[in-house]
Amino acid sequence: MKVLISGGTGLAGTALTSALRARGDEVRILSRSGTPPYRWDPMERQFNPAALDEVDAVVNLAGAPIANAWSDEYKREMWDSRVVGTELLADAMAKADHAPSVFLSGSAVGIYGDRDDQLLTEESSLGDGFLADLGQAWERAAAPARDAGVRTCFLRTGHIMSGKGGYLPAVLPIFKAGVGGPVAGGQQWISWIHIDDWVAAVLLLLDEPSWQGPVNLVSPQPIRQGEQARILGRILGRPSFLPAPGFAIKAFMGERGEHLLLHSTRVQPERLQQAGFEFLHPDFEEAIRQILRRKG
Repeated sequence: MKVLISGGTGLAGTALTSALRARGDEVRILSRSGTPPYRWDPMERQFNPAALDEVDAVVNLAGAPIANAWSDEYKREMWDSRVVGTELLADAMAKADHAPSVFLSGSAVGIYGDRDDQLLTEESSLGDGFLADLGQAWERAAAPARDAGVRTCFLRTGHIMSGKGGYLPAVLPIFKAGVGGPVAGGQQWISWIHIDDWVAAVLLLLDEPSWQGPVNLVSPQPIRQGEQARILGRILGRPSFLPAPGFAIKAFMGERGEHLLLHSTRVQPERLQQAGFEFLHPDFEEAIRQILRRKG
């Protein structure tokens, strides 16, 4: 299989590229520093359709990091890097003489919004707020490819757990310093997935032609933030009881802190479970211990 990946140098893209190449697939990376025709710039709406030549599948993972500070300008960059980039790829596929057979387009569980204790599946209603609005626009942007007959899946991904980037390396120093703990009471749900399970699920979606539409890429065992804090403290042998009140998070981090640390999203991978997908690391504590043992 020849696979074109946007965002291929990020955490998820790097892991997926390694897995594809290990099984003999050919991977082409679309980036702003790439060699033509694999150089693009979503912010400037620049994309060469020749990048799709002889491509069997497109995996769209591009997007400015959510964890950076949210100025109005940066929120626009987060939006355009996802929505405009997806539009460029989808429009090109819709117009191609020989379009790829499958389009896996990025999305996130933030699309469900702040939902307290509600158990959310792919059939649940979508939410409100900046990240929910962004997720919905991100998925709508893929419509031209889907409408042209390209099999399209939306990768509604939770926090990816890996030692090589993303969520875990950001929080571990806090807990190693002994200043981690429950945030705003710690009752909010965190939906997460081990990097190995994320890659395995994406390979399934690439290979099996019956898959289309939204797919929740999360562990079947979401965890409350307070329980996560206790587990990280136990693993690291450090105290993990220092609370961070919600008003302080809002005061110091603003809208970004509210969305990333205070919102509660309890998501289930219902479609994967119904298909019999076997998670390698569904338990949070086991997953973190495995990652720390292998450091990746």
